[in-house]
Amino acid sequence: MKTLKIFSAVILFSTLSFSQVNESSKLQLTGNLYADSKIISNSYAELNRNPMADDLPGKKSPVISGVLSAILPGAGQVYNEDWWIAGIFVAVEAALITTAVVYDNKGDDQTEYFESYADDYTNPEHNWSVVRYAEWLAQYEGADLSKIVISDDETLPPWERVNWAELNAAEKGSHKLPPHGEQQYYELIGKYHQYSGGWNDYTGGANNSQISPNYIYYSGQRGLANDYYNTSSTAIVGVYINHILSAAEAVWGATRFNKNLAVNFRVEPLNTATGTELVPTLKFKFSF
Repeated sequence: MKTLKIFSAVILFSTLSFSQVNESSKLQLTGNLYADSKIISNSYAELNRNPMADDLPGKKSPVISGVLSAILPGAGQVYNEDWWIAGIFVAVEAALITTAVVYDNKGDDQTEYFESYADDYTNPEHNWSVVRYAEWLAQYEGADLSKIVISDDETLPPWERVNWAELNAAEKGSHKLPPHGEQQYYELIGKYHQYSGGWNDYTGGANNSQISPNYIYYSGQRGLANDYYNTSSTAIVGVYINHILSAAEAVWGATRFNKNLAVNFRVEPLNTATGTELVPTLKFKFSF
């Protein structure tokens, strides 16, 4: 009985092997059972190969996904079909850009306000006057006022009545006053005590470390403008970070998509009475 089973197995194996050979590889057998079994075994192993394993339909490219999100946050996530994550990155991008624009405009408006406050065209004395500052230099710092040409035409704004080169030559402080209208001009007059004498409510005399209420108010308004600009700058930095994070997440998302939703088209061997056929098989695997 044992011999019969072995003989039957050999006959079945030989039948399938010959069918496989005839249908697929057309192998030439030697007639030696041991040698032929190895030939057939090696040929059969070829049927277990998966020629499409690396060519999955719907597979996402991490490179494309990352580039898309680097250009526009959320775009790579849309490509990966991660809709909620895409929505988050788009919302963050919109919020950051809106914040940057709004606070930059608020900074511009605040800058215009504190500069106008210093110049104060409605007040003949102006809140801060370079003429008053030049006179303070002559009175308390020993500057020769005769060397600083000041026009007698009081219809002109103060910054047009003073020779700026002569004024800078007379200054003994650590800074030289930039021309009127420059950003540094408006910064210095509300930042350093050496310019306290130019404010219209200054009463400290030679002690320019005694600051006036207008000086304090002006400094606060200038600081508020800087706060607005800092918020805008922070939002811009956030925009860059959002691009980087979105690109990184998109690359990871593409890899995650390819792992979590594996759609594999495989070629599987199917043994029949007439031979072995290669049958395309579609397998779905969902990971939660």
